Amino acid sequence: MMGFGGLLGLLVLVLDVYALVKIFQSSAGTGGKVLWIVLVLLFPVLGFLFWLLMGPKG
Repeated sequence: MMGFGGLLGLLVLVLDVYALVKIFQSSAGTGGKVLWIVLVLLFPVLGFLFWLLMGPKG
């Protein structure tokens, strides 16, 4: 059975995949996309939060 840590990890994974898809779909330049992707991959929780607050919109 998956404990609380497992569910939390799964939630972080789902949110990061969502962020990556939205980054790819955004109209930001290639450099900006690469920067956001690296940030989200290296720092899954903080990267997602920074992207959510300051990432490319649209």
